[in-house]
This record gives sequence, C-alpha cells and structure tokens, in this order.
Amino acid sequence: MKYIKAVIFDLDGTLIDSMYVWAKVDVDFLTERGIPVTKEYTETVRGMFFETAAEYTRTAYGLSESVEEIVQCWLDMAHTEYAHHVRLKAYVREYLDLLKSRSVKIGMATSSNPYLLEPVLQNNGIRHYFDEICYTSQVGKNKSHPDIYRFTAEKLGVPAQDCMVFEDIPEGIQGANRAGMYTVAVYDEASKDAESVLRKKADRYIFDFSDMMEGFLCSEIESCTSLSVPC
Repeated sequence: MKYIKAVIFDLDGTLIDSMYVWAKVDVDFLTERGIPVTKEYTETVRGMFFETAAEYTRTAYGLSESVEEIVQCWLDMAHTEYAHHVRLKAYVREYLDLLKSRSVKIGMATSSNPYLLEPVLQNNGIRHYFDEICYTSQVGKNKSHPDIYRFTAEKLGVPAQDCMVFEDIPEGIQGANRAGMYTVAVYDEASKDAESVLRKKADRYIFDFSDMMEGFLCSEIESCTSLSVPC
C-alpha cells in the first residue's frame, strides 16, 4: 500500500463542470470575428496559458486585438458563468469532506485565473477546503511538465511521492506522473475521446468522486492523517 498525505486537484473538468463555458467562449469569440471553430483549434489551445493561447489565436487568424485584449475578452465572457452558474461535479463536496475529516492536506494546481477561480469556489462554498491554490503562471510551464505539481506539493509541505493528483486531461496526468505522484484520471464529457489514453497513463480512472468514497481507507498506522491507495 502507498500512503497519501496530500491531494492535489485540477479545477476545470475535474472539480467543476465548466468545460462547456470554454467551448462556448471559443465559438462566440471566433464567430463574432467570422472565423470557423475547428477541432484542431480547440485541441491546440487546450491546456495553454491564457496568454499563450491568445498569442496563438491572434497570430493564426491575423487578429488586430492585442494579446491582453483577447485574454480580457475571454475572461469577461466566462466570468458570469463562473460566478453564478458553474456547478461542482458529482460527489466533489462529499470527497472533500472525507479528506478534511482525515486531516489530509488539499491543494489545487490549475491553469485557470483568479478572476474566475475565486468566484466559482465561493459560489459553490468550497474555497475553505483548500490549503494551497497554485497557478501554472507561477511556474511558467504548462501541465505536461511536473513543475506545477512539485510547486504545489512544496507549498503544502508534503513530498511529491506522498501526493495524489486528480486531472481530466492527458497532459495533466503526464505532468503529475513526471512529478512522481499517484495519478487519478477523472471522466469529463469534454475529454471523453481521450479515455483510453487516460486509462493507460493514470494509476486509476474514475467516472465521478463516488468511486473514491470506498477503497481509499484511512491508515491506522498514520493515525488518520493519510489515505491508503493500492500500489
């Protein structure tokens, strides 16, 4: 058995059902400019920093707006949904309660933006669960790299090998694997085409967090300050 002392969550598509927002933003933003939305475009910008995605979009389509203007436009388009309408995925709150009851440290590693993250966490009443929230912008590398996961573990004060990571896209699982962490892939409608890849790369695959409510039991040895997971 392996003992987990900290759990690190992705946000979009993992804890919250928000990927529909970005699909809508892509469509609305490009359609307003007379540009068709392609699968190639959405797959290319997925997981990028906002600024990187904006620069790619600006260059690819010869837009006159600056990178800063594009980023702010995207954030403003998404903000109302995040602040009022985006909801938690199934059993997220129950699982967070379980982790807190066992004194497991809880962190977040996200490519999101505080302008969106803080309202959605507050609106859903889960901000208080997180000991640390870390952003890819703080480490300067996307989630295919281990940096954001190692950084979050350091902030939590827990060795990387004692952390478990939840992600919904292959790039995130890849980065967490490279950090030496136990990885759990979470089903999301937006990444369902990657299910076979996620199952192959992750240590475990779940459809929702009810799958986590059994089998990951409190370790008597660790006096209920960790979870045990199968190696």
